[in-house]
Amino acid sequence: MSTHTIRRAKPTDIPELVTIGLEAATAAHWPESEYERIFETGSVPRVALVADSGGQVAGFIVARCIEKEWELENVVVRQEFRRRGLGRLLIQHLLQLARADCAARIFLEVRESNESARKLYSQLGFRETGHRSGYYSHPVEDAVTYEIVIRM
Repeated sequence: MSTHTIRRAKPTDIPELVTIGLEAATAAHWPESEYERIFETGSVPRVALVADSGGQVAGFIVARCIEKEWELENVVVRQEFRRRGLGRLLIQHLLQLARADCAARIFLEVRESNESARKLYSQLGFRETGHRSGYYSHPVEDAVTYEIVIRM
């Protein structure tokens, strides 16, 4: 079994991030330019972490950080690395960074049909807060919103 390291994403990871995102049906399918914005100074601050497995990006997570409100925008694990706890590990590392940055809360949207992600978010302390009709496209689907309060 290989060891996974969580580290900050680098601009050189962008091609793998794009590929991994496109391979996952439930992920946000961003163009390369959106990933490039993660590393631009002057744009909305973002945190991007990757799960590195022997030099290969096995998964990643991206969050937008606007003052004390963070939005988990995308979390994806490569098909061959799923069901090994990498999604949980990435979210836990993001939570640690948010706490260290004194964030007040993290919120997210998830496809209503993505039961495994919804179960994971609940296990990690996120609570369901609402519903957004027709939020997703390709295919059209409702979103369930979640949040976790880090600081009052």
